[in-house]
Amino acid sequence: MTSSARPAPGREPASSRAHPSLRDLGGCLVSPDRLLFAGILVSDYEASRPWFESLLGREPSFLASDTEAVWELSEKAWLYVKQDPGRSGHAELMIVPEDLDDAVRGAAERGIAPVRHEDYPGGVRKVVFRDPDGNEIGFGGGIG
Repeated sequence: MTSSARPAPGREPASSRAHPSLRDLGGCLVSPDRLLFAGILVSDYEASRPWFESLLGREPSFLASDTEAVWELSEKAWLYVKQDPGRSGHAELMIVPEDLDDAVRGAAERGIAPVRHEDYPGGVRKVVFRDPDGNEIGFGGGIG
């Protein structure tokens, strides 16, 4: 007699998955050719925008509204900063620049100092910055 039990979702052999190019991330399917659109909520857009311009080394790629700025970080990765005082200060994200040391040095030259440095096995590093609301923005290197 054969069993009709099925493996748990995400545990079936790759050859049996309907979309082998997609990764199962807890029910959210992400294709490697899709984009990331991440946001940071701030209490005061006018005060926060210059801080992010200094951190990232440039003005936003475009302004989505009077209280939202968007930076294109790569062809398929975008970061937005949006005013929402009731939900500000809780973001935590990491950006992996092409050259970690240059990115950190550039931010420092523009007046943005990191709050801590973290070192991990295998040469992985993370340099953490905090915006005026306490949102954590890390720059990472040595990954992958």
